[in-house]
Amino acid sequence: MSTDSHGSEKITTVRLGAQGPETGVQGLGCMGMSFAYGPTDTDEARATLERALELGVTLYDTADMYGAGENEKFISPFVRAHRDEITLATKFAISLDPSDPTKRFIRNDRPYVRQCVEASLRRLGVEEIDLYYMHRRDVDVPIEESVGAMAELVTEGKVRHLGLSEVTAGELRAAQAVHPIAALQSEWSLFSRDVEDGVVDAARELGVAFVPYSPLGRGFLTGAFANAEKDLTGDDFRRQQPRFTGENASANAALLDPVRQVADAHGATLGQIALAWVHQQARLREGLTVVPIPGTRKRSRVEENTAATRIELSADELALLEPIAARVAGDRYADMSFTSAGRQ
Repeated sequence: MSTDSHGSEKITTVRLGAQGPETGVQGLGCMGMSFAYGPTDTDEARATLERALELGVTLYDTADMYGAGENEKFISPFVRAHRDEITLATKFAISLDPSDPTKRFIRNDRPYVRQCVEASLRRLGVEEIDLYYMHRRDVDVPIEESVGAMAELVTEGKVRHLGLSEVTAGELRAAQAVHPIAALQSEWSLFSRDVEDGVVDAARELGVAFVPYSPLGRGFLTGAFANAEKDLTGDDFRRQQPRFTGENASANAALLDPVRQVADAHGATLGQIALAWVHQQARLREGLTVVPIPGTRKRSRVEENTAATRIELSADELALLEPIAARVAGDRYADMSFTSAGRQ
């Protein structure tokens, strides 16, 4: 394994899908750098993008809905400066009501797909998007129609590879029949394992890489929230998440004791153990590629997160962590209809 200029080990690489891009085995979720998680130190966030690349992180994930395009604009200078070194992923399909951010609208129709890709290309300042995801599924539009429209973008050279987010196993198979899917992005962590009811196996069987978002449970698995509602700023979207509110927050905080026990045994942080667990799912399922995209806006955290790729958990440790998800209080979202689990 190579090292960067600071002597830190770089992460290994894997391929997304049978014909997809080669990326670092861990990516970086960029959403929180300018959206959803409260105030940001923009200089530190930009330095975090650079530090991640030094450590071998090459998959950078954003979406057009993050700040109504502002997140794409935020990472654009970094993307353009390192265009040949990174894999740029962005998404379409969700828009928020400006007067009520809790309300969302989903569109997957062909005209909207084309409208969105052109807008993302402009904001990002690039001619081609490496990995273009359908962010959420509009059940009123056949998935074959949506993926067909996305495939046109590949033919036209505006997109290199296609991805889907929060789709069911059946939806993934239907999409793959239209055009190769490089990656499936859905929530997967010690707190959220509903994707193991079919979606993960479908990805493995089809040779589609699995890209877990929120592998740290939106920060809960780091142990950062002794009192989630008190510790979150007023504009933090996690205040709307059932797991972070009321009695659910207290009950979920109590579930971290096994994670602490394993972390102590490895001289690691809770977050590193949570990420190691996600990475280990690839080793437990032959043929599955797993590339989690933990989000952070601090250099110290991206160093911590990438170091987790080198932690291997024992069978006894995995068994200790196994019961956690079944005991979590509250759903992933207040409205689960937008998730694969909500349509299973």
